[in-house]
Amino acid sequence: MGTSPKLDTSNLGANAEANLRCQTALELRDRGDYDGARDLMAPLWAGIGSRPKTEGLHATVVPEVLLCAGILTGWLGSRNEVKEADNYARDLITESITLYEELGDSKKVAEARTELAYCYWRAGANDEARILFSIALERLTTEGNTRANALLGLSVVEWSASRYDESWKILTNNASLFRKITNHTLKGFYHNQSAMTLRALATERDRSDYFQRAIKHYEEADYHFTLARHTIYRAHVKNNVGYLLFKLSRLRKAHEYLDHARRLFVSVSDKVRAAQVDDTRAQVFIAQEKYAEAEVASRNAVSSFRKAGRQSFLAEALVTYGIALARQTKTVRAQSALQEAVEVAHDAGALNQAGIAALTLIEEIEELPLELLLTAYDKASEWLATAQSAGLLTRLNHAAQKVIGRMRSENKLERTEVVFKALYFPDEVLKFESGLIRRALVEVNGSVTYAASILGISYQRLARIIETRHPDLLKERTPVRRRPKSQVTIA
Repeated sequence: MGTSPKLDTSNLGANAEANLRCQTALELRDRGDYDGARDLMAPLWAGIGSRPKTEGLHATVVPEVLLCAGILTGWLGSRNEVKEADNYARDLITESITLYEELGDSKKVAEARTELAYCYWRAGANDEARILFSIALERLTTEGNTRANALLGLSVVEWSASRYDESWKILTNNASLFRKITNHTLKGFYHNQSAMTLRALATERDRSDYFQRAIKHYEEADYHFTLARHTIYRAHVKNNVGYLLFKLSRLRKAHEYLDHARRLFVSVSDKVRAAQVDDTRAQVFIAQEKYAEAEVASRNAVSSFRKAGRQSFLAEALVTYGIALARQTKTVRAQSALQEAVEVAHDAGALNQAGIAALTLIEEIEELPLELLLTAYDKASEWLATAQSAGLLTRLNHAAQKVIGRMRSENKLERTEVVFKALYFPDEVLKFESGLIRRALVEVNGSVTYAASILGISYQRLARIIETRHPDLLKERTPVRRRPKSQVTIA
C-alpha cells in the first residue's frame, strides 16, 4: 500500500539518517503503510525476527531504532499471520525501554511502555496491558499525541474487559485533549473507540439514542481516517458499523458494510483483520439462523487467528464457531470448540473472555456432565466478577437457574457447596476433553483421522493431545502405522 518516500540522506551522517528513517517510518505507520515503513527501514532492519543494525550509532539513537523496529514488528506480524511477532516486538521494545532508562529519558520510556502495552493487549493479556498503560500515563503529564495514544489504549483495554463505564469515563474525561490534537489517525481512533463504547452502553443501558451517537462518531472516524489515508482503519470502521447494524437487526445492510470492510482489508493483504470481518459475519449469519454459513465463516476466522497467534481474537472466534456448531446439533465439535476457547483465553490471561466462553458452554450445550456444568458456572462468575455489563449479569443469572434446575432434577441440590469448593477447573477441563475424544473415537471405531474431523481439529493435533494429555486413550485408537523408512512421500 502506498509508496515509501525517497529520502535524500546523501548529506546526513549515520545518526541523523537513522533518526530520519525512524521518524518517517512511524509517520507511514500512522497512515497504515506498513510495507512502506518496512522498506524505509531496510538499511537498518531486515524485518520481523531480526535485530536492527545499531553498531556505531550514538547511544541516544540506538533505542529509537529498536523501538521503531519493535512497533513495526507488531503491526506487520498482526497483518501477516506471524505467530511470534508480538514476542519479537516485546523483546525489541523492552530493550529500548532499558536503554531509555539508562539515558534518563522518562518521556521516551513512557512512550515505549505504551507500545509494549499494545503488544500485551493484542495477546489478550488485559491486566498486564492496563498496568503498563497506567504507568506510562503517570509520566505523560503533558498533553499531546503520546498521552492521547496511551489514553486510547487504556480505554481499549477496559472495553475489552467489558468495563464499558470505565472505558467511556476515560474518553469523556479527556475529550478536550482529543479535540486539541491534530493527528488525524489518533482523532479517528478516538471517534472509533467512542462509537464502540457507546454501542456497548446502548445495549447495557437500553439507550437507543446511544446508537445514533455511535453512528455520528463512526462518521467522524471515517472522515479522519480518510484524511490520514489509513485504509486499514477505514476498514475497521466499516466492520464496526456492520456490527452495529447487526445489533440493530438491520442484517442485510450489515452484510453490505462487511463486504466493503473485507474488500478494503484484502486490498492491503491484511489476513488477520479480514478474519475479524469473517467472525462478525458469522455472528450475523447466526442471527439469520444460517448456521452452516456461520460455521464456514467462523472456521475461516479461527484458522487465521490460530496461524497468527492472536489468542484473544482466537478465543472470540472459537465461541462464535462453537455456537454455529451447537445450533446445528454438532454437539461434540461444539463442545470441543468452546472448551478450547476457555483454555486459549485463560492461558492468555484474558479472563473476561474465558468467562464468556465458559458461560456460552453452559448456554449452548445441553448435556454437559453435572460437575463440569457446576465448574463452568463457578469459573464464569469468578472471571466475570469485574465486568460492568448488565447483559453478562443477566446471562449469568439464567445460567445459575439452569444449574439449579439440573441439580434439582438429579436430586443433588444438597451437594452444591461441596462440589463448587472441591472442583479444580483445569482438572475438569481435562476430564471433559477426555470424554469428548473418547466419544469421538468410539463413533469412528478408533480412527484418529475421522475423530479429528468430528472434533474440528487436525490429525496431528489430536494425536499429540492423546499422547501427551490422555495416554489412557491410546488403547481406544487404532494402532499407529509406521511407514518403512525407505518410503518417501513428496508433497
